[in-house]
Amino acid sequence: MTIACLGWGSLIWDPRELPIQRRWFDDGPFMRIEFTRQSNDDRITLVIEENATPVRTLWAVMDPTDLNVAKEALRQREGRPSREFIGHWNVTEASPGSIPHLLEWANAHGVTSVIWTALPSKFGGEDRRTPTSDEVLEHLRRLVGTKRDDAERYVRLAPRQIDTAYRRRIEATLGWTPLEKWPA
Repeated sequence: MTIACLGWGSLIWDPRELPIQRRWFDDGPFMRIEFTRQSNDDRITLVIEENATPVRTLWAVMDPTDLNVAKEALRQREGRPSREFIGHWNVTEASPGSIPHLLEWANAHGVTSVIWTALPSKFGGEDRRTPTSDEVLEHLRRLVGTKRDDAERYVRLAPRQIDTAYRRRIEATLGWTPLEKWPA
């Protein structure tokens, strides 16, 4: 069994103890992703957003070959969110609505199961609230010190191919253009 983990944000540059094989591939399935989750530390992070334009995700092969073990490893990496926020799929199922062509993608890549982080949008302490791009920009402008540095780092280290509408506005307004590596 080959299990793929999909990624589009900090999993890519900071996998920590996530048990993946060597590298991330840049030809993952298309998903609707956007900067619409205000994290507990005030960063605005990337999550699945049903009204966003699809972008090509990244993927890595998981070391575990048991789906439940792989899901638990991702849940631990993500700071132990509720199990409902770890998406999963296997080749015997239809493609999920959030990843419409997953079956075709998995077959083309020899993948039998897929996992991903499925946290919802959140803003102003309100779960499942999708902020506007203006709200995101205003929030980011108000951050200072370490919170601002961490928020900028997250946006700038997001893979270049995660080219979203909100990201383009953040780049144009704040100058937070993509970086391959954060300066020391």
